[in-house]
Amino acid sequence: MPDFDIPEEALEERFITAGGPGGQNVNKVATAVQLRVHLYRLGLPVHAYRKMKELAGSRLTSGGEIVIQASRFRTQEANRQDARERLAEMIAQAYKRDAKRIATKPGKAAKARRVDAKKARSSVKQGRGKVRLD
Repeated sequence: MPDFDIPEEALEERFITAGGPGGQNVNKVATAVQLRVHLYRLGLPVHAYRKMKELAGSRLTSGGEIVIQASRFRTQEANRQDARERLAEMIAQAYKRDAKRIATKPGKAAKARRVDAKKARSSVKQGRGKVRLD
């Protein structure tokens, strides 16, 4: 991946109250971060854009935004950093190209083995017919 800078205008942050254990701190302080990333504004190349949509999965909204929620830490700043790191990781994965598959054909020997196996199986099944007493 080339050194990719995430444009600030593509990001939108919202601080929300986190769930789970933590007592009164969790109920009073909005420490969890909801990072919304406008996929179109990132300026990704076509292959990375397609892969990013695939990687985002259910986190991608119909409006073309990826929603990343971070509530692992107790402070806003740590959660903010965590969300941005997860986004950077996702972008790095999107830049990796999949290896192209090269179509191959079976060789003559493989085809012959397949036909021989079919003939052998056929003869086994032929022997299972009704027994006729002539």
